Amino acid sequence: MTQQIDRRSLLAGAALGGATLAGADARAQLGTAPASREIYELRTYHLVNGPMKKRLDAYLQNAFIPAARRAGCGPVGVFTVTIGPGSPSVHVLVPHPSIADFIALPDRLATDPSYAKAAAPFSNATPDGPPYASLDVKLMRAFPHFPRVELPDASGGNKARIFELRTYFSHSDKAGTTKIGMFDTGGEIEIFRRTGLKPVFFAQDLTGSRLPSLTYLLTFPDLATRERNWSTFAADPAWRQLIATPGLTDPEITTGIENQILSPTAYSQI
Repeated sequence: MTQQIDRRSLLAGAALGGATLAGADARAQLGTAPASREIYELRTYHLVNGPMKKRLDAYLQNAFIPAARRAGCGPVGVFTVTIGPGSPSVHVLVPHPSIADFIALPDRLATDPSYAKAAAPFSNATPDGPPYASLDVKLMRAFPHFPRVELPDASGGNKARIFELRTYFSHSDKAGTTKIGMFDTGGEIEIFRRTGLKPVFFAQDLTGSRLPSLTYLLTFPDLATRERNWSTFAADPAWRQLIATPGLTDPEITTGIENQILSPTAYSQI
């Protein structure tokens, strides 16, 4: 089983419809993404209960993350799904400075002797001892006014924390762009911050099966704080006024929301 992902094929397939890109603007962004706005690679390793998790953890902690950091990526977040669809699975969030860095990562890993040595058990895994069952990869681009990952204070000392990964779907590019604008320049992120919904990233999905969509990640100390802060947000007068604005109501621009509650691994850098 090989770790390397054929990024060129992934992007070519996206342009041809193998994995849909979110409209002409997103296709243009793939070719011209400035270094100031990060590109996020979200790997989802689907597992089977048993020794898979231990094998994958060893690879991520000892081989992939150190090599990705040497290649200029990161900080790298690693999370297990604790509530929501997809368990057992592991999300790996890899921030890249640009789309060129995303494409170049496999070649950089291939020429890194320290990586090759540390990754050998993973790279040489046999069918009777695989480190994962299947792998999904989603590519995202940071919002213009939220261009980089914001590290939680708790990540520095690996303090107790949870995360919430949310994806919003829209019925058209126009509706999706409107929802992004509602967050990015329309005041919704500011309301999040004020009501205790601490964001880690906001991004437009560039690949996926239900585009257009956007994805963001929030962090909380615990589930009780999450429940309390979401209630505060829902009752906030500015938020109530925003979602009542014609053209910005949920039925007009949002067709569905998916969310998962995540726990960081002990070696996660986020």
